[in-house]
Amino acid sequence: MFGRPLFNDEDAQALSRVGVLDVGSNSVRLVVFDGAARSPAYFYNEKIMCALGAGLAKTGRLNPEGRVRALAAMRRFAQLADGMGASPLTAVATAAVREAADGAEFCAEVERETGIHIHVIDGEEEARLSAQGVLLGWPGSYGLVCDIGGSSMELAEISGGRVGKRVTSPLGPLKLKDFQGTKKARKEYIASVINGLAEQLGPQKNRLFLVGGSWRAFARIDMDRRNYPLHVQHEYRMNSAAISATADYIETQGIENLRARTGISKERINLVPLASEVLRQVVRTFRPHDIAVSSYGIREGMLYEQMPQKLRDRDPLIESCYFAEAKDARLPGFGLTLFNFVLPLFKSAPRDHLRLIKAACLLHDVSWRAHPDYRAEVCFDNATRANLGGLKHRERVFLGLALLHRYSNSREGTRFDPVLRLLDAKDIHEAEVLGKAMRFGAMLWLQKEQPPGELHWYPKKRVLELTLAKEAEALFGEVAQARFQSLASTLNAQTVVKIRR
Repeated sequence: MFGRPLFNDEDAQALSRVGVLDVGSNSVRLVVFDGAARSPAYFYNEKIMCALGAGLAKTGRLNPEGRVRALAAMRRFAQLADGMGASPLTAVATAAVREAADGAEFCAEVERETGIHIHVIDGEEEARLSAQGVLLGWPGSYGLVCDIGGSSMELAEISGGRVGKRVTSPLGPLKLKDFQGTKKARKEYIASVINGLAEQLGPQKNRLFLVGGSWRAFARIDMDRRNYPLHVQHEYRMNSAAISATADYIETQGIENLRARTGISKERINLVPLASEVLRQVVRTFRPHDIAVSSYGIREGMLYEQMPQKLRDRDPLIESCYFAEAKDARLPGFGLTLFNFVLPLFKSAPRDHLRLIKAACLLHDVSWRAHPDYRAEVCFDNATRANLGGLKHRERVFLGLALLHRYSNSREGTRFDPVLRLLDAKDIHEAEVLGKAMRFGAMLWLQKEQPPGELHWYPKKRVLELTLAKEAEALFGEVAQARFQSLASTLNAQTVVKIRR
């Protein structure tokens, strides 16, 4: 669809600006990707709620007002892309445009007016691209991807980094608004369609990944119901009981009250009750053991399509951290030296935990431009809210807390206590140890690949031993000594310092 290769080099570290236009049944969105090749960031992200699919079930044509709004949005987006160096835009349209009698006419009008060629994809292709978007964020994921748009809902199974069976259905909330019949009849219709999809797919009791704006709005309401402290929807987790409770909550709270509490747009929240009926039935039918929200979908799937396998196999978290270090750190490359320096403190850490430690070390100096009084808070906010793939919410908070302690000996008086309840006491302690180890290690800069010395941790004896390289002896001044002692106090350890001669 891009008309050109995006990843000429399988060892590519960065992606130059790529603009993708998603012409959906409910919204038209421009996303410009930039940043790490394996984990592209959103350089620009704007959507207009056009509701192209409103009334489609009755008229068979695109919503006339939506057509006008969508065309105006695409004129704007084409000009923005030119200014950003992200032209030509690659545009993809889904259910409303492919089903409407005037869909081809609309695409021709857009190309004539803006120069943007729209690729209209069928339901199975939509399902495949959405599933690939999930794989961009979660390498090696397995389960069922459920992508809801305004006029359709797609399901695709993923396993071992590949997309399997794919099915599509007319269960988008814009289309359900035009359903002729009672609420009971509508629910029976939804159940009938989903049972038919289940017969085609077979048992799917693994993880359910939710893709699409209506699912993200549902998740935001679930956060409100639970008083959840971290408003990041990507990788937000729910279970079947939570889905049922939140669907009931939506019915009892009322749309205007929910909108005031959550900040969800009027156009979006009006569709949530219908979407929640669909989601409740999907969960009843497929009985997933876990439910995760994905902010990645078709647009990211289009990028994943072009990635060579070697690039796909990289860890998106570590790749984005390497990119951030190369772009923003004062001494790019020192993060890996720091990682090797602090590693003896975490000898028994599992692989998933080691990647967090490595990510923290790579990010330890990227926020140095912030005012010293606010660096710790900036680090925490960046880690917990940034566009970082491959991170559970608990892992985001662990990373944020470690980076907070990289710049601050204490977290007293910060505003982060509500978020820290996502961690247990052991995780909080380990994050503090990691942060203080980085805080100390950052005092021992030599050359980026020259180790300043070695740490040895003897937990049974409660002894923390530092062996300094001869070249680093002068760096172990008063401040460095104080930071080393703070690390030892957190470990409840005695200290031994040696100089390698």
